[in-house]
Amino acid sequence: MTTDPLIQQDPRTKYRHTDLPEQEQAQQPGLTGETDPAPDHGETSWIGHGRLKGRKTLITGGDSGIGRAVAIAFAREGSDVAIAYLPEEEADAQVTAEHVREAGQKCVTYPVDITEESAAVGIVRQTVADLGGIDVLILNAAYQRARHGIDSTPTDEVRKVFETNLIAHIVITREAVPHLNPGASIIVTTSIQAVGPKPELFDYAMSKAAQVAFIESMAAELAGKGVRVNGVAPGPIWTPLIPATGFDGVAQFGQDTPLGRPGQPAELAGAYVYLASEEASYVSGSVIPVTGGKGF
Repeated sequence: MTTDPLIQQDPRTKYRHTDLPEQEQAQQPGLTGETDPAPDHGETSWIGHGRLKGRKTLITGGDSGIGRAVAIAFAREGSDVAIAYLPEEEADAQVTAEHVREAGQKCVTYPVDITEESAAVGIVRQTVADLGGIDVLILNAAYQRARHGIDSTPTDEVRKVFETNLIAHIVITREAVPHLNPGASIIVTTSIQAVGPKPELFDYAMSKAAQVAFIESMAAELAGKGVRVNGVAPGPIWTPLIPATGFDGVAQFGQDTPLGRPGQPAELAGAYVYLASEEASYVSGSVIPVTGGKGF
């Protein structure tokens, strides 16, 4: 099936929609090279039109999955890119960086754990120094693990979810805001789990619901600075995070959507480009669902 963006296609069959191969990655972060089939990040399909020319973008979790797809799209739209990621994701990060540079844009890479406050502060300062400022902040890094009952959920694991998905977002935003000029944009990757939580992801879902509150409150606060704050809510998207989450099986992942298949990272990139562009100049405090037809 072609993924040519210029050809109208049936969304049910645009990507593989039969059972996924059973697989599991022992630890997060998952790695792209161990994910079967390989996710589509838009490497061969995204065509840029200069919609983000001259922008400077910081993406957390920019090494793989949704973060890589956004980095590729933003670079081809004319933005320089900084990506933050865990050190063990270095191989994936360098692939992403190469795609950005092939698009003719600058890419800087920061292998850090953003749950450490000094690291979260540092990536903002480094981006300002390395790129000359920040125009778009994309808070995309996340942590999730499948839970098999609240009675067996370790407190340290819950803390890790909240520290990654919430506290790091707050710290990075706090540090970035003084550097954001009117017209700048903050985009948060939330989730359909914010409104349709599954028991095995209860703590992750809690963090994603809190992110929606964060989006709405920050949109109200930062409107006075001319800074827009929005979110993208993915449904089931095929990334290395999925086989590394510890689900009982992935064969049927995403097939409970109305479109009958999981989404690909490339299918989310357009939402981020839109929210960062001048086309969305009156959009703030909003969340765009990309869910394969699931309600949000």
